Amino acid sequence: MKLGKAKSSKDDHKRGDEPAILEMEDLDKKAMRLAGMLEPDTISLASVTAVTTNVSNKRSKPDIKMEPSSGRPVDYQISITVIEARQLIGLNMDPVVCVEVGDDKKYTSMKESTNCPYYNEYFVFDFHVPPDVMFDKIIKLSVIHSKNLLRSGTLVGTFKMDVGTVYSQPEHQFYHKWAILSDPDDITAGCKGYVKCDIAVVGKGDNIKTPHKANETDEDDIEGNLLLPEGIPAERQWARFYVKIHRAEGLPKMNTSIMANVKKAFIGENRDLVDPYVQVQFSGQKGKTSVQKSSYEPIWNEQVIFTELFPPLCKRIKVQIRDSDKVNDVAIGTHFIDLRKISNDGDKGFLPTLGPAWVNMYGSTRQYTLMDEHQDLNDGLGEGVSFRARLLISVAVEILDTTSPEIICSTDVQVEPVSNISESATGKMEEFFLFGSFLEATMIDRKIGDKPISFEITIGNYGNHIDGVSKSSSVKKKKKEGEDQEEENELIQNSSEDEADEDADLTSVSSTPPMKPFITDRNYFHLPYFEKKPCVYIKSWWQDQRRRLYNSNMMDKIADKLEEGLNDVQEVIKTEKAFPERRLRGVLEELSIGCSRYVTLANKDVNLAGRTKLDRERLKSCMREMDSMGQQAKQIRTQVKKNTVKEKLKLAQNFLQRLRFLADEPQHSIPDVFIWMMSNNKRIAYARIPSKDILYSVVDEETGKDCGKVKAVFLKLPGKKGFGPAGWTVQAKLELYLWLGLNKSRKNFLHGLPNGFEEIRATKMGHGLPPVTLVYDMKQVFQLRAHMYQARSLFAADSSGLSDPFARVFFSSQSQVTEVLNETLCPTWDQLLVFDDVELFGEATELRDDPPIIVVEFYDQDTVGKAEFIGRTFAKPIIKMRDEPYGPPRFPPQLEYYQIYRGNSIAGELLAAFELLQIPFDAEEIRRALIAVHDFAVPQIKVGQGGRADLPPLEGPTDSERGPILPVPLGIRPVLSRYRIEVLFWGLRDLKRINLAQVDRPRVDIECAGRGVQSALIQNYKKNPNFSTLVKWFEVDLPENELLHPPLNIRVVDCRAFGRYILVGSHAVSTLRHFIYSPPDKSCNNWATAGDVSVSLEAEPPIRKMDTVVKLDAMSDAVVKVDMNEDESDKEKKKKKKKKKGGAEEEEETDERVLDWWSKYFASIETLKENLRSQEAAQAEAEEREDLEIAAEAADIRPDDLHLKGSKMKERFKEKKSSKQKRSQAADGSEKRPPKARVDELVVYNRELESEYGNFEDWLHTFNLYRGKAGDDDEHALDDDRIVGRFKGSLCMYKVPLSQEITREAGYDPNMGMFQSIPHNDPIHVLVRVYVVRATDLHPADINGKADPYVVIKLGKSEVKDKENYISKQLNPVFGKSFDIEATFPMESMLTVSVYDWDLVGTDDLIGETKIDLENRFYSKFRATCGIASNYSMHGYNIWRDPMKPSQILAKLCKEGKIDGPHYGPGGKVKVANRIFTGATEIEDENGLKKQTEEHLALSVLNHWEEIPRVGCKLVPEHVETRPLLNPDKPGIEQGRLEMWVDMFPMDMPAPGPAIDISPRKPKSFELRVIIWNTDDVILEDDAFLTGEKMSDIYVRGWLKGQQEDKQDTDVHYHSLTGEGNFNWRFVFPFDYLVAEEKIIISKKESMFSWDETEYKIPPRLTMQVWDADHFSADDFLGAIELDLNRFPRGAKTAKQCNLDMIRNEQELPTISIFKQKRVKGWWPFVARDENDEMELTGKVEAELHLVTAEEAEKSPVGLGRNEPDPLEKPNRPDTSLMWFLGPLKSLRYFIWHNYRWLILKALGLILLLLMLGLFLYSIPGYLVKKILGA
Repeated sequence: MKLGKAKSSKDDHKRGDEPAILEMEDLDKKAMRLAGMLEPDTISLASVTAVTTNVSNKRSKPDIKMEPSSGRPVDYQISITVIEARQLIGLNMDPVVCVEVGDDKKYTSMKESTNCPYYNEYFVFDFHVPPDVMFDKIIKLSVIHSKNLLRSGTLVGTFKMDVGTVYSQPEHQFYHKWAILSDPDDITAGCKGYVKCDIAVVGKGDNIKTPHKANETDEDDIEGNLLLPEGIPAERQWARFYVKIHRAEGLPKMNTSIMANVKKAFIGENRDLVDPYVQVQFSGQKGKTSVQKSSYEPIWNEQVIFTELFPPLCKRIKVQIRDSDKVNDVAIGTHFIDLRKISNDGDKGFLPTLGPAWVNMYGSTRQYTLMDEHQDLNDGLGEGVSFRARLLISVAVEILDTTSPEIICSTDVQVEPVSNISESATGKMEEFFLFGSFLEATMIDRKIGDKPISFEITIGNYGNHIDGVSKSSSVKKKKKEGEDQEEENELIQNSSEDEADEDADLTSVSSTPPMKPFITDRNYFHLPYFEKKPCVYIKSWWQDQRRRLYNSNMMDKIADKLEEGLNDVQEVIKTEKAFPERRLRGVLEELSIGCSRYVTLANKDVNLAGRTKLDRERLKSCMREMDSMGQQAKQIRTQVKKNTVKEKLKLAQNFLQRLRFLADEPQHSIPDVFIWMMSNNKRIAYARIPSKDILYSVVDEETGKDCGKVKAVFLKLPGKKGFGPAGWTVQAKLELYLWLGLNKSRKNFLHGLPNGFEEIRATKMGHGLPPVTLVYDMKQVFQLRAHMYQARSLFAADSSGLSDPFARVFFSSQSQVTEVLNETLCPTWDQLLVFDDVELFGEATELRDDPPIIVVEFYDQDTVGKAEFIGRTFAKPIIKMRDEPYGPPRFPPQLEYYQIYRGNSIAGELLAAFELLQIPFDAEEIRRALIAVHDFAVPQIKVGQGGRADLPPLEGPTDSERGPILPVPLGIRPVLSRYRIEVLFWGLRDLKRINLAQVDRPRVDIECAGRGVQSALIQNYKKNPNFSTLVKWFEVDLPENELLHPPLNIRVVDCRAFGRYILVGSHAVSTLRHFIYSPPDKSCNNWATAGDVSVSLEAEPPIRKMDTVVKLDAMSDAVVKVDMNEDESDKEKKKKKKKKKGGAEEEEETDERVLDWWSKYFASIETLKENLRSQEAAQAEAEEREDLEIAAEAADIRPDDLHLKGSKMKERFKEKKSSKQKRSQAADGSEKRPPKARVDELVVYNRELESEYGNFEDWLHTFNLYRGKAGDDDEHALDDDRIVGRFKGSLCMYKVPLSQEITREAGYDPNMGMFQSIPHNDPIHVLVRVYVVRATDLHPADINGKADPYVVIKLGKSEVKDKENYISKQLNPVFGKSFDIEATFPMESMLTVSVYDWDLVGTDDLIGETKIDLENRFYSKFRATCGIASNYSMHGYNIWRDPMKPSQILAKLCKEGKIDGPHYGPGGKVKVANRIFTGATEIEDENGLKKQTEEHLALSVLNHWEEIPRVGCKLVPEHVETRPLLNPDKPGIEQGRLEMWVDMFPMDMPAPGPAIDISPRKPKSFELRVIIWNTDDVILEDDAFLTGEKMSDIYVRGWLKGQQEDKQDTDVHYHSLTGEGNFNWRFVFPFDYLVAEEKIIISKKESMFSWDETEYKIPPRLTMQVWDADHFSADDFLGAIELDLNRFPRGAKTAKQCNLDMIRNEQELPTISIFKQKRVKGWWPFVARDENDEMELTGKVEAELHLVTAEEAEKSPVGLGRNEPDPLEKPNRPDTSLMWFLGPLKSLRYFIWHNYRWLILKALGLILLLLMLGLFLYSIPGYLVKKILGA
């Protein structure tokens, strides 16, 4: 036996005398993300920190979260809008777009005879699947032409991308982008057209910001807006993806052995029970290899070839081994290849490549059952719980040269055989050795039963006795022939003792001896591993590819360090400690050192053998990345200042993501290690440890993070069993030591164990064996003190919405419980738990640095049944050795917050402290210690006074009522001071029934830290739900440290008869920091400065459109006079200018009469978009600058170079910008509307109004009351169902002796405390006016993918249904309605606006609804009753809506705020408080008379009210808010948006005027008259009779709304020999047009079966086509042109000047709008596409377009064609084109003879021949007879 080695001095030296102070660290980003769900200041992540910090290197971090998050299905909604298609290839097609997501298909309607169809159709796909499955689904857009019921149509082109690509976009969406179509059957063809669409993917809780839907401007630039992620080139090339499948090993058996045994009995042959084949899936296509019948080690050597555009928009290739079966094939294992990880798109990058390398597949356990409950795991969902097989594959990509002739055109998947690869290609076989030792097994779930328990460790199939290697029959044969020992070793596992290996070195012992568990407490067992620790070891053979794992380990270690540091920085920022920037600098310094160390270490690997191409390329790119990262880190470090900490922290977090991405190795080598707990020969629970984490290397940086360290491992249930509550209970907690390395280097596999043990080997075999047991003879005795102070925001586990929580603390094999506190979510236990005689094994110093962790579990005590689990947290104690003093800085310990987890969600936090104190010696121990001193180099021991006296004393129980419970001692519990908490009780709202009884007399109880106050009783909740007494207060002792403040509980009880109380609901305010009262700061400028401050009203010049023509001259002054007459004079000037020009251009004046509310609305939307654009540009510029700085510093460019480089970059940027601006100017300015006079605007918020104004909780807060058990869904989505009502009120807390100044102020009401000047809460009658403007992107409700929406408004008892005015088949309906409802606050204060879908039969379905709390708005100091307009006018579209004029509002505000003012002075000035405002003083009434007024002045003050000292705040302007519509059935996913606003008018004030008319604009009726004068150069289709010369019979067809509805044709010009045609023919197209939206409105029935007409909006595009008329066959289409009436190229003056460039360079040419020009004449080209897809000129047309309004058309009507009235003269056509009604016969000759002369001649010839033949046959018999008879 060998005693544990004493530590070598070298080791001691290295560790030095590090102080063992635990620094505060916190969890990885996940915790931060989880934390994001709570308010930021509620969490201090000590828990996390405590566990994850590591002082010494004997112990590694445990994983905190228990529940697997992947594999659980989630709700997703994919919304796709297909807007239009352009440049589709093909002649005269009828395109349909098919949208496919996964297996769901939806089609748009068909558009006839056009190459640029406009659809604007919206599709929604709903899914409920795990994220992995969702993101691998393919979105496919295909354009199909002439599809109908009978035929499937021909495919024009497709575009594919996976959902993950969309989800990884900013905002999870592509908006208004063009998808490039390509033809999958012909890869040599180029682009087949473009489809413009929006694609958005919404998961639960994602909110999508829709860019505002107004008129699109610069999206017509296709090249600049392609549907591709950033960084992917527009011109993608075709490539071949070769996935080579070589062979597989270690497959499990997939059939029952019954049949096999029968066969064996008959035939005597033993077959492998699996028939494997491999299926590869990529970008929506599948390929399969052949099936290898019955083989555990199939060899395929086949490759599956995909043809796809490169770079592909599908991220993952799915490779799956399947078992072929007569009934149904099942998956054996699945592996995903992420293309991003096996390629690099940088300039020194490489194409995707992989292998040849083995990939390991994990899935369900290996024993075969007919119905495998974990089958999902084999399909790649969730974490595999067992090794399934390994597969040898390689991947290569070849870019195709599509011009080469012998290329295969189709993209179908092909499968071909490939040559075998050599054994050594994947690396040399090496023998690996895995050692594990179980130091402790506790917290074993008692549900398992008390059968003996053992643990099994497996790596691959090695070590797996139950269902491990299926010995292959082929190998048995080999054994007979005595071949290839190496191979055999690999497969046959040395499990049994007699089958020892040649070198007789060791056999595998893979499981611990079974042991009966001991009981710890009512939930858990533990195994009695006291001084005897069982060990296991396994020998296995794998290809030696350790370098890959070493590489990952180095990067992972750098990443872990970085992560820890960043969490530190966040903690420092969050707890507002000093100098976060110093810590961040340190972190970055560490990172750059780590990176450079990596580069030096990796450098020595560069030319090693046995590596694949990916290994080499990956190493190079990793080195480059790490190098640049190190440089950048160095350089960012120099920029970290106090004010830039947060942004630099973001950059550092990007580094972290990059590191994690790089560290993930795509080519596996050694499979992961599984630890299974077995009971009764059944597998119960498992843990999976990546092999790289425990891999040993001589170089420290390359060693795995858990190699040779003790790790706390929590076992969990496999697969779906681990979801939900079952997965939260710990199945077992192990303290486990693992080491994995080459068998050669195994001499130091015991180094990391805690010292002081002897090894005991298996007796049977010889010397070199690893130990089977370790016996510890050094033990330390400790006392653990757990100071459990309180917990907050616990999970509600009872139906009352509260819990009865108690905590159970586990340490080693002991556990103790706090007392149960009833009915609370925020228990303050204030209890000290003492664990005596805790025995820990190992050396004292090691334990001091690295104590085992403490597990604290929280339960809810139930009167019947088992206590219910609430959550769990981990902590590390602070340790005092016997020779250390108990005193600062480490003792007494501080209370800290520990985060409590329940599965993956957060279930509260615990405030506690833990200390572990070593118990001093007694005499016996001293004697033993002295012997030890003589024998070993143990440091000298100070001998204490013996006994317990050395431990800090425990105070006895202080509180007689609590019995023998020890309180937390004084030094540890927080310092308290006296606070007063004032509570404002306002009222209760929306209380639901309790046990079917209405709540009638509720009362609110407020409690905080054991003290509290009750509200007055509400006598009759139905009549008046407000409280009669508004303010009450109580005093309480709270900790000085705000972070430690206990939560405040609000409970509502219903007082029933006979003194019974029933709890209605409760709310815990977890943080009181928001409610701490801070007295106003006298010194600050805002308070009262001497002297008056003149406020300049135009601080920021308003961002005007580019086409604002009216410039106010007064704008240059700081003091703005808004003068009406100045406007007027401007207009006069303009009019004069126009007259001077002569009537050349008749431009309309924007007349006041023309303007309506919608003009204001559209102008505002323009402003909103303009602002967004400028913000984006500014942001982009800032980013550009930052990138430049970083790049510059990385490359050490001198500052002067920087300017050069910067200017270049800027130029590039400018070019981009200027082109954009040109475009937007072209679109906005030149042709949009007549130059715009300034329109008064309102504010369009693209979200709810309350989110702009802090929920209007400026003094009245709303607290949701909860009742019932909390939902266990991940995201707490079910919390909404638990809300049983709302309490309205507020809190204010302050330290008690308050300074006198406040109470001495004038008008101070002592009853109201801090809540002075709060309105009274008596019922009040209000007129509520709801304006509903429009809805966008509604979720379709009908089968046809549309909806028939109408609005329903509910407030209290009243409900307004607008059912008869439903809008047919519209997902973007414009309602334009206002509704008046009278209400009484507080009884009716929750307004619900819903959008329903009208159905002819059955009930109408709810599409979505939005709720608005009107009461908070009404009472808010932001004055949200009626928005304040930007200008005051008494008439017209901008009329003042409020019954109170601005001056009255101002006076009222000044009076309420106790401010001096308003004082109106001469010269347009007004003084409020000490601020002076200026404005105009005159106003015009309807008759144009001017009057003096103060309203403009008052309004200018109201618009800048936030600048008034002390009481100022931004008043709500006149606005439109955009509210998301939600449907309770689909929580958290938006169903569309509603634009609306609400005005409220108290009834005791004067009545408001009539509601503004916002009814939708009526379209204006126009008539477009198109005269087709002539055509020229039309290509000639037919051949002339006799002469054979080319000619055409030309006619022109035109339409505006759609080919079916109103196409019109000219007459035919026959036999044009030159392509010239003369027509003088008039088309007349009447249409209804919305000027503001530039759309034509059509109403038509969708089909014969439609109930009503549907309104469509289409862009105004005139299509003209030229055709060749044929009489006996279909006419031939020759060419077409489409003119967008708003912007089309000016026609050429003569036919000569008319050419293709007019169409090709449409973007550059000046364009005109028929709506401005009214009359246009010129030549335009006809074009068509030839076989090679090139545009060709097929003719020219001389046309005249004349636009008249409907009224003008009535006054001067014209005839169609050449008819009366106003007939056109007949065209002068050459003789050949005879009018056929002149000489019908002649023309018949022309008709028939010319077209079909050859046909006729042939027919005649044929008839003659037949006649002759007939005669011949008829006469020959007679003739013959004559001849014979010799007549």
